[in-house]
Amino acid sequence: MAKSPDWSALLQAEKTKDYFLKVIECINLQRAKGKVIYPQKEDVFNAFKYCPLSELKVVILGQDPYHNVNQAHGLAFSVQKNVAVPPSLLNIYKELEGDLNIKKAPHGCLTSWAKQGVFLLNTVLTVEAHKAHSHANIGWEIFTDTVIQKISDTKESVVFMLWGAHAQKKAKLIDAAKHLILKAPHPSPLSAHRGFLGCGHFSKANNYLQAKGLSVINWQIEEEITA
Repeated sequence: MAKSPDWSALLQAEKTKDYFLKVIECINLQRAKGKVIYPQKEDVFNAFKYCPLSELKVVILGQDPYHNVNQAHGLAFSVQKNVAVPPSLLNIYKELEGDLNIKKAPHGCLTSWAKQGVFLLNTVLTVEAHKAHSHANIGWEIFTDTVIQKISDTKESVVFMLWGAHAQKKAKLIDAAKHLILKAPHPSPLSAHRGFLGCGHFSKANNYLQAKGLSVINWQIEEEITA
C-alpha cells in the first residue's frame, strides 16, 4: 500500500494558488492595520498541526472560529484552557454523557481528541474580533472544501460528523461509499434539542472504526492538558 501523504504534500500545490495567497495577504493586511484577528497567527492551522493526516479517523466540521478574547485556538468547537466552555460545546459534552456516560470535562480544550485523529476543522479559519462570520467569503471555503475532498479521495473509512445545515452541505464532497457520514442538527442551544442531543454520533463513530479494524477514539477529555 502506498504511504499516506502528509498534509504538506497533500496541500502544497493548493497553498500556491492565487486565491489562497490572497486570503493570507488579506489577513496579514488586517493584522498590520491593527485589527484583532482570531485565532493568533501561529494557531490558524492547529487542526492540521495536532492531527496528522496519517492518523486522521474522524472529521468534525465547525463554521468559523469563536470571536471573543482567548477563545479560538485553531480547533473547531474547542477553546483554550481557563476559558469558559461555550454553549455549543456544553451540548456536545451533554451528548457525550448521554451517549457514552462520559462526564463533563472541566475545560473546553479538545487537543486530546485532535491528537488521537479527530480533525476539528472550521470551514473558515479566521475571524475578526467580535464580528462573527466576518471572514466568510474571503476564500477560506475554497481551501477547506478542497481539504475535505482530498481527505475523502486519499483516505479510507473516515467518520465525518456533519452538524447543522452549513456542515451538511459538505456531504457532496465526500464519497459515501468509502466513508461514514453522520448528520445531525447543530449543537448550538438554538437547535441541539431538535436531534443533536440523542444522535449517538460518538458511539456510532467508535463502532464503525472498530468494525473497520481501527482503534477507537477515547472521547474522555484529559483533565490535564497542553494546548
